[in-house]
Amino acid sequence: MSKTSLHDRIVFITGASAGIGAACARAFAAEGARLLLAARRVDRLEAMEVDLLDAGAAAVHVFGLDVQDRAAVEKAISALPPEWRAIDVLVNNAGLSRGLDKLWEGKTEDWEEMIDTNIKGLLWVTRAVMKGMVERGRGHVINLGSTAGELAYPGGNVYCGTKAAVKLINDGLRQDVMGTPVRVTSIDPGMVETEFSQVRFRGDKTRASKIYQNITPLTADDVADAIVWAATRAAHVNIAHMLMTTIDQANSLVFNRKS
Repeated sequence: MSKTSLHDRIVFITGASAGIGAACARAFAAEGARLLLAARRVDRLEAMEVDLLDAGAAAVHVFGLDVQDRAAVEKAISALPPEWRAIDVLVNNAGLSRGLDKLWEGKTEDWEEMIDTNIKGLLWVTRAVMKGMVERGRGHVINLGSTAGELAYPGGNVYCGTKAAVKLINDGLRQDVMGTPVRVTSIDPGMVETEFSQVRFRGDKTRASKIYQNITPLTADDVADAIVWAATRAAHVNIAHMLMTTIDQANSLVFNRKS
């Protein structure tokens, strides 16, 4: 089966300054892609540029973006230099979780941030990019889901709800593009050791480290490898969903914690 080449293809990654997003940038660089990278921490993106070019990226263009801001997303996409507008692969990676509170004790500002980033942000970016893909007759949208979208866990009420929404938005979008060559994929990882838990607990490294205690978690590179694999399948192959976990995790509730 012939693979889809990503050489000189434009790959747009949101939340690319750390974790899975940064790992995706490295993985797509190795494929010779042109990297369009966005995040709130643009200084981190700028610091990555030289290494990504050394890793094989054909070119790198970075810009600051908060996906929660619909107007900012629309402005940023429409203002891209002409040579960066024909996006071939969109990786909707920007996302976060806040807290582990019971629903009636949850902070409404945490809910709004998760909903505005994980659901609305994904929608704003996809809407801004998708029309061009359909018009050009090529493209691939890859959404970062989660095992949390398959099965809720205690304290994960709103976060799990946002990832369940991503799963169904992904499936609805895949139906919307039927009859076009555009592909739509959801990569749904379980426990991945990144800054995710530190963000969830607002910088509390001690509490975050307990999440991964006595478990061998996935790495950001593991997830990036799966994303690139999905993007490089033959043009007629669409990977609808990929649910991936460490061997120490069965689902959102069942773990093998070694003594």
